[in-house]
Amino acid sequence: MSKVDVFTAAYARDRDANDPLSYLREKFVIPSKSSLASKSLHSPVPPADERDNEPSIYLCGNSLGLQPALTRAYMQQYLDTWATKGVYGHFKEVEGSNLVPWLHVDSDCVPEMAKIVGALQSEVAIMQTLTANLHLMMASFFKPTKERWKIILEGKAFPSDHYAIESHIRHHGLEPADSMVLIEPDKRDSHIISTNHILSRIDQHASETALLLLPGIQFYTGQYFDMPTITAHAQRHGIIVGWDLAHAVGNVPLHLHDWNVDFAAWCTYKYLNCGPGAIGGAFVHERHGRVTEHPPIEPNGEPSFDYHPRLSGWWGSSKSSRFAMTNRFHPIPGAAGFQLSNPSVADTAAVKASLDTFQLTDMKALRERSLQLTKYLEDLLDMLTTEQERRFERRCFSIITPRDLAQRGAQLSLLLQPGLLDPVMESLEAAAVVVDERRPDVIRVAPAPLYNTYADVYLFVKAFRLACEDAVTGKTSVADGEPTVMAEGGRGEKGWSEVK
Repeated sequence: MSKVDVFTAAYARDRDANDPLSYLREKFVIPSKSSLASKSLHSPVPPADERDNEPSIYLCGNSLGLQPALTRAYMQQYLDTWATKGVYGHFKEVEGSNLVPWLHVDSDCVPEMAKIVGALQSEVAIMQTLTANLHLMMASFFKPTKERWKIILEGKAFPSDHYAIESHIRHHGLEPADSMVLIEPDKRDSHIISTNHILSRIDQHASETALLLLPGIQFYTGQYFDMPTITAHAQRHGIIVGWDLAHAVGNVPLHLHDWNVDFAAWCTYKYLNCGPGAIGGAFVHERHGRVTEHPPIEPNGEPSFDYHPRLSGWWGSSKSSRFAMTNRFHPIPGAAGFQLSNPSVADTAAVKASLDTFQLTDMKALRERSLQLTKYLEDLLDMLTTEQERRFERRCFSIITPRDLAQRGAQLSLLLQPGLLDPVMESLEAAAVVVDERRPDVIRVAPAPLYNTYADVYLFVKAFRLACEDAVTGKTSVADGEPTVMAEGGRGEKGWSEVK
């Protein structure tokens, strides 16, 4: 197709029709426009009925992923097992259920999760929630000394990460001002932190640094950091390296084992689509998860174990002795030995439903689709800024996410001109377009490759264009005869020569 055709609804429909992964959308429940507008709770419309109940334009998987179609059935199986089997649900197989006995419900999710994060199965645990897991990992890996007491983090880290790090600094009797090294963007007018700048800051503080903790993808800008390069560089200086993968897991391919990452933690409710506040995940490299057993000294004594220091709980103890009630902690080798309490079966049922959906494809294929969807979004937005400059003599927004495809995931962050955020978001919500905001002036847009389409992207930009115009001029539509980049036709659309 010609360049002109790319910016048409027909082009978007054609791309969707020829997309080999487009069938995955049927595996999710897409909120309808009417359900978003309704104030009452009612049963969702099955995906097959979309033609009778127009779906919303949902591009907010970076904040909360949509519900897999399997989730409702798996949750019902859990509820039915609880209702009919009671405590036996922990131990007995139930015919007709996709869930294993609850004693193994977390470990049953590990194989597929390990594929998504690029880890050995022994290096992954389904446990706790993101900030709780960061606390557990820092309790185990942050051991400040007189020589090394600093933690390097990003200056604009997600607040919960900052709080967690600061609390560990204070817990050890240290002062945050002296112990927290904040990496800011390279330039005052930029939002991007280059790899070279990060490496330079590591070099500057290396001899005094005990831990580096960064996000795989920055929540505000969507920047995807060079995890292997940064990890290797910090470790050459003897620094422990941890990663917050909230916006990376299920979004970009990860190879945590091969990258030699010390530890990582993530949530499961964004690109993993496991539901709000769902149970999280943790990675501990195999070299830190080893457990060495020593035979008893006394004839009838108990064996002893050497293992990496941690905060311990009964679910991290060997399954063979978990119910023996001996008060002798026998850690499970690997990340599972860092678990505390038994996991919520309701949560893990949702995780299982999501991972069974992920098994229909792989991260390589999803990444390729994601790159194409987000590039299409970028192209449409670039054309829109050209139109805005011509019509309003200014741009209403700029893209602050890196233009380099290798430095971003699914998300593009749009920095609006001051004063536009509220009216633009109101207009989008009225049009049943779901994105999210980060104040003071950023809108985050994330085409999730599991369920979003080229048509979603096209319709978002069309609605966003009108929302910007409404915010700037008070008008709600393009005046007759005005050229527009959102053409419904194709080649020859009036005005294209003026906005190319």
